[in-house]
Amino acid sequence: MTRYKLVVDCASGSQEYVELSPAEIAELDQQAALHAEQKAAREAEELRIANLKASAKAKLIAGEALTEEEASVLVI
Repeated sequence: MTRYKLVVDCASGSQEYVELSPAEIAELDQQAALHAEQKAAREAEELRIANLKASAKAKLIAGEALTEEEASVLVI
């Protein structure tokens, strides 16, 4: 699949689609992989916090002591 970028000349108002170079494609792919990695890390952290909150709630209901990490999540 060929990828293109839009090049706009503001002085003349002309627009042209130009094929991306292999280096530009590699950079876009690298940025996409980094973004996917960061998104996965954010989602994992959100899940970890949700699990801590659920554990803390269950312990509170059962009258058990919370861990420091569980208490910290509830205070935020």
